[in-house]
This record gives sequence, structure tokens and C-alpha cells, in this order.
Amino acid sequence: MVRSSAIPLTAPLTRAALAALLFVPVLLLGAWQAGARAEEKPVVIPAPSSDIAESGPTATAVFAGGCFWGVQGVFQHVVGVTNAVSGYSGGAAETATYEQTGSGTTGHAETVEVTYDPAVVSYGQLLQIYFSVAHNPTQLNYQGPDHGTQYRSTIFPVNDAQAELARTYIAELDKAGLFEGPIVTTIEPFKAFYPAEQYHQDFLTLNPTWPYIVANDLPKIGALKALFPDEYRDQPVLVGTL
Repeated sequence: MVRSSAIPLTAPLTRAALAALLFVPVLLLGAWQAGARAEEKPVVIPAPSSDIAESGPTATAVFAGGCFWGVQGVFQHVVGVTNAVSGYSGGAAETATYEQTGSGTTGHAETVEVTYDPAVVSYGQLLQIYFSVAHNPTQLNYQGPDHGTQYRSTIFPVNDAQAELARTYIAELDKAGLFEGPIVTTIEPFKAFYPAEQYHQDFLTLNPTWPYIVANDLPKIGALKALFPDEYRDQPVLVGTL
């Protein structure tokens, strides 16, 4: 990743630009805040009409929905989630880096691997949160200010039951017509998950005043608390050092 202070302050407020400014003084970053575009409003949606029964102490869900900073942050605040790691899925191991994924040519999407206790929270509940507050599933190959296939809305089911529930739920949500347009979320075969670089982990929690986080991601945490009070917890479960 190139870190540079040469990006003009009139440029669009994208994650790539902000990531490039990681070591620029805070005063310079503050100049970006005025140009920030607020994250899209959440949508109140019903839970899936059915769910899947999962046994064992842990289960895994893999979601892509734009910037992994915000998606990770949302699921870290969900009761029953024991870990949520930012990373990459959809491409090859050798291209699973932020710089290469950012080209939009690797097949990777910025992804979050969610580990959870199925006795506490179900896959169906995680899907409801994913579609309602974690991202906007009607935006094709972008989320807010971030554009490219690496920001696509995608579910990577780890088994057939997850895939079937995801397909059924998308059909139910489209039929309900609660979103501003049709859901464009794809369901792609899960091959592998590659954790992102350390500096991307727990980014929302560690950088709550970062302009991009303030504009695009903190509203998601507020929406989770408001719309899913029984699933929300104040203290996020953090990745720490990988």
C-alpha cells in the first residue's frame, strides 16, 4: 500500500485514499470530514421465514459487503459472535493482499469471517443483520463511496444449508419490496478465507474518530443497537493480534 500526503483534499472520500493517509497528521485528516458521504440508512426487514439448525459449539459465516472495516465492526457487536476477522475471499492465495485486491482484478471481495455460537445466535439472524444494517444489498459492485468488484455484496456459504437459506431469504426480501431496488447480493462458492493485514483488524474500534468511520460505519453500529437491541452488545469482541 502506498502511503502519501499528496492526495488532493478535493478528491472523493474513498477508503483507498483514507488508508493512504494513515500517517498524515490529524489536522489534515479533519479537512476530509466535510466531504464525507453518510452511510446509507438501514432497512427494517423481517427475519427469514425459516432457519437452519447447527450443532456444535461454533459455526462460521462468511460475508462480503463493501468495506470490511464496517462489516467487521457490526458483527463484533453481535451477541453470540466469538470472532470476526477482516480478510479476502473469492480469489487466489497469492493475490490476497489489500493492494492487489484493490485493483478489482483478483476475484477477491473484502470479506469478514464470522465465528459464532449457534446456541446463542443463528445463521438466519446473522443474515438479517447483514442485509439490514451491515451494508446495502442493492448496490452492484460498490458500497457508498467505494467502487469496484472487491466491494461487491456476496455471501460465501460454507455448506449447502447456508446456501439454501441465503437464496430463500433473498427471494423473500425481494418479494417484500422493502429495499430501494432489487437485491444484487451474489452467492458464491466458498473456497478459502485469507485474513487481511493486521492494520485492518479492529479498525473501527481502534479508529472511532477516523473520518471515513464516522461518516460510513459508526451509523451502522447505532442502527444495530436500535434495530436489534437483543442481539447488540456494547463491548465488541476484538481480533487483537493475528
